[in-house]
Amino acid sequence: MAEDPKWELALLASVQGFYQRLLGDYLGGEIPTPSEFSPESVRQADDVLGMLERMHIWIQLLDRASTPAMLRLGMRSDLDPEAAEALLRYYARHRDGSDLSRDKTDLVATFLYRNPRVPGQWEQSGYGLDGSLPLSPFEIALLEILADSDVPTLPDEHVQLLREFGPLLEKAKRFQDFNALMDSGIILRVRELKAQLGDSFYHPGVLATIAPYNAAFGAQFDKLFAGAAEEIKDFARRLEELGGSILSTVDGVEVTVEHVAALNEADLLNADYSAALEKFRRVAKLKKELERRPPIRRAAQALASATSRSGAAAAAAPARTKFVPAAITTQTLSIEEAKLRRVEESIRIFVRVADPKFRQIVPMRYFNLMLSPAEVEAFTADYLEEVSPRADVARMLLRIVSMTARITTEMEELKRSHNSPSIWKLHADSLVVLIDLSTKLSESAGSATLLAGAGGPQGKGDAIRLSLDKLRDRTDQVAKILSQA
Repeated sequence: MAEDPKWELALLASVQGFYQRLLGDYLGGEIPTPSEFSPESVRQADDVLGMLERMHIWIQLLDRASTPAMLRLGMRSDLDPEAAEALLRYYARHRDGSDLSRDKTDLVATFLYRNPRVPGQWEQSGYGLDGSLPLSPFEIALLEILADSDVPTLPDEHVQLLREFGPLLEKAKRFQDFNALMDSGIILRVRELKAQLGDSFYHPGVLATIAPYNAAFGAQFDKLFAGAAEEIKDFARRLEELGGSILSTVDGVEVTVEHVAALNEADLLNADYSAALEKFRRVAKLKKELERRPPIRRAAQALASATSRSGAAAAAAPARTKFVPAAITTQTLSIEEAKLRRVEESIRIFVRVADPKFRQIVPMRYFNLMLSPAEVEAFTADYLEEVSPRADVARMLLRIVSMTARITTEMEELKRSHNSPSIWKLHADSLVVLIDLSTKLSESAGSATLLAGAGGPQGKGDAIRLSLDKLRDRTDQVAKILSQA
């Protein structure tokens, strides 16, 4: 499939914006944007390929200046999912095989899993397009996000590695003590598994397995660590009340009440992985020492704590100049035709393998596509290759449904990209192309309707008219939105 360089340039612009905010927050000052990579320069670039080459170097510099720990802190729940998806595309395309690249990809995929665009989005079951294995909604979303990336084929030995994550998570959930979790070796084993996956780590199926694991294991780890830290601080408070100062000795170093008072659980949980892991081990050792030789007799005490976080105010959307659509070219038409073919094939495969009771409801990324009985029949027809009126009608219905699905998807993307002018314009330009194609489709569908009504398949003319009504409804909505932009 031909790739639109302007689309890649817009993605890099999103990655650039995220990294500059991230580094600016870390350094306490604004990171200036090179003039040639300003939003205006990116939008008006004539030599798109040349700018892409130069911008790749600039993004690599920003990427190497950012650590996974910085990324973890910068990926707050209010982060625009569009930026997170752009980061994931960038990591999948420019993977360098290093632990840092894998850790960053790990963080972004887990962020997307923890922060779905629609609450509860990942909890519904999906269908395998090949009819063999069910796909989770999160994996379907990853397939769409990484559709334009060079996704590696998943070998059998890596499928076997993925099967270890489930039992490891079940084992972790059974632990009720932080020491036991740290001594279990689960953390190191998972780290080894991720490294052994190599380039397969960036496969949507792999990320769809690892991200839910990370979220579930992280919740269990945080709970047990918080309990261990609170117990140690309780020891320290009681010792201080008795006039003591030295809690115990860990690795030959005396741990004092002041050391424990300085223990900040939140900072440890957000620290660089390797440094934090060593500190977690020290906390586990200290807890074990205190349990073996407590400095004072512990009295049963129930402690409760509650924290509250103030929600960050949403950033105001940047001002957007009046929308002027780009010219419709042979390349843009070719790109859109390829997308329409993929959508048509995906819907056709789903309808064929789905339960007949539910095949009229096709789960898309942001919505459910509802099919009429005639449309379902067209997608399951085995006569599409015929030269006959019924085949003409079926092919027309497939085209209309695919066009409706593409327009609806682009409309949803448009709504979600209001904070990113470059991405917004790309979706708007795609909608302009789709409206042009749908206008031509409506004209040709008129002939098919006449054919279906004059000696063609009985009732199929009405079926085409109903499908066209749904398509016109979508195009009218698009025209209204774009006229107000």
